[in-house]
Amino acid sequence: LDMNQQFARLATRFPRRRAFITGAGSGLGLELARAIAADGWSLGLFDHNLERLTAVEGDLSASGIPVLAYPGDVTQASELTVAVNSFAATRDGLDVMINNAGVAGSGALMEVALEDWRWIIETNLMGVVHGCRAAVPHLQRNNSGLLINVASAAAFASAPGMGSYNASKAAVLALSETLNAELRDSGTQVSVVMPTFFKSSLLESFRGPDHARVTAAALMENSSYPATELARDLLTLAANGETYIVLPKSARRMWRMKRWMPNLFLRRVTQMRERMRQGLVP
Repeated sequence: LDMNQQFARLATRFPRRRAFITGAGSGLGLELARAIAADGWSLGLFDHNLERLTAVEGDLSASGIPVLAYPGDVTQASELTVAVNSFAATRDGLDVMINNAGVAGSGALMEVALEDWRWIIETNLMGVVHGCRAAVPHLQRNNSGLLINVASAAAFASAPGMGSYNASKAAVLALSETLNAELRDSGTQVSVVMPTFFKSSLLESFRGPDHARVTAAALMENSSYPATELARDLLTLAANGETYIVLPKSARRMWRMKRWMPNLFLRRVTQMRERMRQGLVP
């Protein structure tokens, strides 16, 4: 299927084609914006980096795509709520909300300062909570809607040396599962996306020891799964009604092992840690 055919189901479900994306100035958020913009969607874009956001707005607007850009910080509930309300008022509603904004952090339990624990929870968890609270009233209005929360494979993989990041993403998974039940009666679908490493700008926000940054950068650089492909795949699967979106496809084996054989999975994680200590893994 070509890209337009893949997004046809999304457009059929939401003929008004109105979407709001956080963290839209770069990385996955930008690729999501480009992907559905090419399919004729009206976009509300939210990002803390004004320079990047302005560039993206100009680029998409020049292509004739209706874009409204909102600079702001997802940790500030009022800023995100005002932006979502403004977009919904301008477009007479909202069909798809994508909570994508996030930051990266690493380090063993005692290496991560409490300040950095709070920072990553405020962005990766509370930023999603704020986005959900802002969007859900609009998504419920027409007894339809799609809420996509971007977590990470870290939500279930629980790799050592990534406790703060793992915990923040596991919380997004738990929140999404909870909302899946809470919002079902109003016709709102909830999908949670759990990708493994892919090339993005996430490490720009990184907090943690240098050795952890080097390892993360190597894993990201060695990934053969580009953000463009991830954006296309997750939108297709969400349009198909999937709740759990683990990408790339090869990562689903790890997801199944964690759920069906959790003790075996933990042993594998321990073995991986030993290999990393010995320098056998980049």
